[in-house]
Amino acid sequence: MAMDTDQLNTIFPVTFKIIGAQGVKQIFQGVPDQFDPLSVPDFLRGQTMFPDLPGYLYDLASIEVHTYLAVQRQEQLATPPARLSINPTLAIVETAWQGLADFFGPTLPPPNFAPEQGRQYIVIFMHPLTRKLQVLSASSLDLLAVKIVVEDRSRQQIAQSEQTTLRTLDHAVELAIVKGLLLKPLSAISRNDDIFDPDQTILPKFLAAETFTLQWHITQACDLHCKHCYDRSQRRPVTREEADCIMDQLYDFCHARNVHGQISFTGGNPLLHENFFELYQGAADRGFMTAILGNPTTPEILSKIKMIQLPEFYQVSLEGLEQHNDYIRGQGHFSRVIQFLKELREAGIYSMVMLTLTRDNLNQVLPLAEFLRSQVDLFTFNRLSAVGEGAQLLTPTKEEYLTFLHEFSQAQQGNPILANKDNMINILRLQEDKPLFGGCAGFGCGAAFNFVSLLPDGEVQACRKFNSPIGNIHKQTLAAIYDSIEAASYRKGPKQCQGCVIRHVCGGCLAVIDSQGLDRTYDRDPCCFIEATA
Repeated sequence: MAMDTDQLNTIFPVTFKIIGAQGVKQIFQGVPDQFDPLSVPDFLRGQTMFPDLPGYLYDLASIEVHTYLAVQRQEQLATPPARLSINPTLAIVETAWQGLADFFGPTLPPPNFAPEQGRQYIVIFMHPLTRKLQVLSASSLDLLAVKIVVEDRSRQQIAQSEQTTLRTLDHAVELAIVKGLLLKPLSAISRNDDIFDPDQTILPKFLAAETFTLQWHITQACDLHCKHCYDRSQRRPVTREEADCIMDQLYDFCHARNVHGQISFTGGNPLLHENFFELYQGAADRGFMTAILGNPTTPEILSKIKMIQLPEFYQVSLEGLEQHNDYIRGQGHFSRVIQFLKELREAGIYSMVMLTLTRDNLNQVLPLAEFLRSQVDLFTFNRLSAVGEGAQLLTPTKEEYLTFLHEFSQAQQGNPILANKDNMINILRLQEDKPLFGGCAGFGCGAAFNFVSLLPDGEVQACRKFNSPIGNIHKQTLAAIYDSIEAASYRKGPKQCQGCVIRHVCGGCLAVIDSQGLDRTYDRDPCCFIEATA
C-alpha cells in the first residue's frame, strides 16, 4: 500500500505529534513507497536509533491503527443485527501502559501528562447512533459483556462459571449496548405485520415492545373481599419449584424475543404467599424488572423488598372517596391506603393508585384525584369488567363515559398525577389534534402481546380482567403459548377495529367487550365513539 507522509499523519496524528515533525522525518526517512502504514506500531517498536522516544508510543500507535480501521468499517453499522452482536467496528487493544485513552478525549491531556506502566485494555469503536469515534478504557463489565457474546454458551452457564448472577450479566450487556460496544437486535414482539400503515405515519415506539411483562398471580389468598373482584375461585398457590421453572422460561423467552422482562407480582395479595421473598429474589437475580400490585403492608416489609430490589412501582387500589371505597373494599381500607402512600414515599418507592370505573364512582374520580394530588405519583383508572363479583355493579353508559372523558382530560391540565390509560382516551386526543399515547399497555390493548397473566396453578390468560385462557405453563412452554392460535386471536383484536386509524394504540378493551355479552373477536368496544371524528 503506497502512502505518503501526509497520509501517515492522517492515521497517526497523536503519535506523530508526540514525536514531532523533525523526529518523524528522521525516523521515516528512507522508508520505501510501498511501506504499509498499518505496520507503523511494529516499525516504532523496532527502532533503536532513537532511544529517547517514549516507551508507550508502540501501544499508542496500535490504538491509532484501530481508530483508523474503525472509521473505515462504520458502514457496517447501517443494518440492525439479527441477534445480539459485537459492534463490527470494535477492537480491544491490550496495552502495557495506563492512561493512553486520555490522548483521545474531548480535550488533550496537559503537556506534562505521562502514562504509567501497567496493563490495561482499551476499546475502540464507532458509536452506532452518533457515529462518533470512541476510545475508552475498558471496564471489567465491558469485557464481561463481550465475553458473553463471543462464548457459545448460555448465560446460565456463564453465570455459573463466573460465580455471578444473571442480573449481573444482563446489566453488563445493557451497559455495553448503551455504550455502543454491543448491538441489540430489533424486538421480536411487534405489530408490524398486524397494523396496516401505508403512509408510515405510526411511530415505531407504538409497534414494537421493548419489555414483556408477566402479570403473575402467585396466590389467590387475599385479605380483602372486594365487591367487584374478578375471580374468587380456589386455586393452589404456585410452588417454589414451579416458580423457578417459570422464571427460567420467562428469561429464555425474553432473550429469544430481544426484550426486557418484567414480573408484576400480584394475586390475591402476593405478599401472602409463603415464599414471596424467595420468588421476588429469584426475579431480581435473573435481572427482571419487578413491580407489585397488592394491598398496603408494613414499612418493615417495604424495607425488605427494597433490600432485594427497588420495584418499578407499587400499585394499590382506591374506588372513590372514603365512604364509597370502604363500601367496595372494606371498612378502614381508605385510611390504610392513604397512610401506606406516605410510607411508600418515605421508602422512595414509586406509588400508583388504580381505580375501577363504574357508574357509581364516576363523579368521584376527579375529587379523589384532587385529594391525592400530593400523596401519590400516579393515579388513573380502568373501566369495570362486569365479570365475577363485578357483574353486580353497573357500568357507565357510552354518553356518560364520553362526558367523563372530557372532564378527565380537562382536569389533567391542572393535576400532574392524572395519567392516561384507557384506550378510549386516544379517540378524544385524535379529535382534539393532540399527540396519541400508548393506550392501556403502551400498544393499545396489550392482551397476549406485551403481557400475559399467569394464574397460581399455571393457567395463562391473555388478560386477567376476564376469562381468556391461552394455555398452561406446566404443560406448554411460554413460547408455545405465546405463539399459539389462541394468543394470536387476542392480539388481533375485534374485526370491527381492523383498519381503524388508531388501532395501534387502541383496540378497545376486550374485557369490557366480553363482559357486555359481545363477541370480542368481532365487536368493537361498546363505548367506542370513533365515528364522531368523521
